[in-house]
Amino acid sequence: MSILHVPAGSSGDDHVRTPSGVLLPADIDPFHRRLHRIAPGGLVAQTTQTPGMKRLEAVSGKTVGARHLWMGQTHVPGATASANHHHGASETAIFVVSGTPAFVFLDLEGAEPVERRLRTGPGDYVFVPPYVPHREENPDPDVEAVVVIARTTQEAVVVNLDALDWSEVRYR
Repeated sequence: MSILHVPAGSSGDDHVRTPSGVLLPADIDPFHRRLHRIAPGGLVAQTTQTPGMKRLEAVSGKTVGARHLWMGQTHVPGATASANHHHGASETAIFVVSGTPAFVFLDLEGAEPVERRLRTGPGDYVFVPPYVPHREENPDPDVEAVVVIARTTQEAVVVNLDALDWSEVRYR
């Protein structure tokens, strides 16, 4: 076991000794000194939802005490599209586990906004920048689309929208 060296004359208030004798910074509480396993049966459905999809929370402030991260799954049944939404100031990373979901957004770079579809499959990653209105679509009538999501906030920030545009987006 490695030992943390605390220089002579440093304050004892900024370090604590664990019951096993390890010296740690005082701001690392007991809950944040170990790994946490979340089995599939431990995913939480009581999170913000969007019509047409089901979000399951795995890693968050309420499940494992995360301070800066939210991670979970989204399930979109076959031949279904979610409602339009965005994730506030949170950056979102998506990993496609199964199915062939499409991620739909408005491309604003031309003379007129144009609806674009990112078609994906298992193994693909998608990055959703903060506040970008989008929706998920599952064009396959037979296969559920399942993705893993990670966000830069420890809460599942979801703002449901009436339209796939920026008119309802409010910046904080």
